[in-house]
Amino acid sequence: MIEQSLCHYLQAQLNNYYRLIAILETQLAAATDKPPETSPNDELRNESGLSLKRLEVWVNEWRLRMRMMSVCVEGAKEAHGGALVNLIHSYTENGDPFIRTFTHELLEEVRNKPLSRWVIGSLNIGELYDPFSEFFVSVDSSIGPNHHAHPSSLLGGITELSTDNGFNGGVGEGDDFSGKDAGIKLWESKYQFRKEMLPLFVGEGCHDSEWVLTREQMNSFHGSLQYSDIGGLERSIDSAYRLASNRLFEVFIEKFKLLDHLSALRSYLLLGYGDFADQLMETLGPSLSRSANTLYRHNLTATLESAIRSSNAQHDPPDVLRRLDARMLEYSHGEIGWDVFTLEYKVDAPIDTVLDNQALEGYLKLFRHLWQMKRIEKTLDRGWMRITSGAKTFIRVPELDSEWHKVRIQTAEMVHFIRQLEAFCRLEVIECSWKVLIDFLNKREGDLDSLIEAHRSYLDRVLKKITLQYPKTGKEELILNMLKDAFSTILMYREATDNFYNHCLSEAARRDQQADLDRGVYTGKELPASTQDAGELISRLQEYGTSFKEKVQTLVQHLQVHPDLDCRFLAIRLSFSDYYKKK
Repeated sequence: MIEQSLCHYLQAQLNNYYRLIAILETQLAAATDKPPETSPNDELRNESGLSLKRLEVWVNEWRLRMRMMSVCVEGAKEAHGGALVNLIHSYTENGDPFIRTFTHELLEEVRNKPLSRWVIGSLNIGELYDPFSEFFVSVDSSIGPNHHAHPSSLLGGITELSTDNGFNGGVGEGDDFSGKDAGIKLWESKYQFRKEMLPLFVGEGCHDSEWVLTREQMNSFHGSLQYSDIGGLERSIDSAYRLASNRLFEVFIEKFKLLDHLSALRSYLLLGYGDFADQLMETLGPSLSRSANTLYRHNLTATLESAIRSSNAQHDPPDVLRRLDARMLEYSHGEIGWDVFTLEYKVDAPIDTVLDNQALEGYLKLFRHLWQMKRIEKTLDRGWMRITSGAKTFIRVPELDSEWHKVRIQTAEMVHFIRQLEAFCRLEVIECSWKVLIDFLNKREGDLDSLIEAHRSYLDRVLKKITLQYPKTGKEELILNMLKDAFSTILMYREATDNFYNHCLSEAARRDQQADLDRGVYTGKELPASTQDAGELISRLQEYGTSFKEKVQTLVQHLQVHPDLDCRFLAIRLSFSDYYKKK
């Protein structure tokens, strides 16, 4: 289109040149009979015929024009589109007024034609029509919908994506959530910036010093963009960009309920609904303790629906609930359900522009970590109930009372550890980060890019702080691995506590039966043999208890020098009154 405009301009100039030649030839022919009464130009009067001097004056301007036109034609062999515009624009920086004027006229004719349609021609959809790949923005027709031969619409494409992939209800496998990351691909890859095609008089960025005008005010920008009006060009691009971006921002918030989906991720995958998480763990716990290959997805889905109905989650919008699903990750031999169970939240276009695959993987990682913490919490709660009730009431083994006292102290220490860790994750990290994100959304300022960046910052902050990510390369998960080792030690300690409890229960029953025999009360049952040696069980309890103290002490020491202030504060909470201070 730019080359066509150039050819049209050159043809028009040649026509004017031939018109001058025709006039000169007419005057030359008339000069043989009588002096010409008119000249080729109204300003010039020739009363005594043509002369070489007069001829030079009349054709000198055209000689310069021909030279400039020849340069443009030669340059057009190697340049294309915006690069050709740059070639012509380079001659504006010339001291000769004639060359500057000629170049300005040429640029007015061959200005980047697609720019007008992109910025002004379609305020609502940002249409790009560039059949010859001349524009400094290129379109990938393989991404997103493209119902016209050439035009592509960013806003229209996002809207069509949202209507083409609608949901028909139901939790889990019935929904069509195909085309993962379709939205983010459309937003980030549909249109690409080609710097080599950018005209030199158009800047790479637009100033954001003024707020967006209303749509009615934007209507005043109808018309052609003029090369000579650089300020108007920048203002038009700036205003059109803001209008389209803010429209997208409003569509995501109001029409597609982005905040509902973000809240659902916080409530389910980040375990914000405590009663839902408790109910789900209560019903799934026995199944997850079995081998992973004995679990079936339909059972997990049924349990998930049951947990939803028996908790406050039942009041969430149906569109949110049917996106929630329970599944198992890929597992290897020997893994149990706790190792592979996960919740997932399914999104479609255009929400996946913000909640892309990378973001959902981050939520998945957070869920598995928080789910493991929840498991530790519930395990310690059940253990605490046993050792504070049964050990004091119906277990009568006096010589082991001191050991039970140690178990209660050690369990209380573990309970303190997990409760402080959960409080840190929930209050200092998730809620504070969520507050920043909500404040941004409530302002209703910015564009879709700023929305995507705000969510990425929110998720990145939560992920780094909850996993206690260390900034040193190669040691990012150093503290997280320590934390996982501490979790494993707690589970082993709880198992050893259960074994010790069962031993004491059996021994108490045996002694009760022996006391009945001594009183002459015959129950008709054989006296049970003494169970496993208590010394071995006590030794195992001490071993796991000591290991836990050492692991937490090391963890606290690393947190105390962590560059993140919140992580250092967690070290204070874990080591209250310097309990884990190195001796």
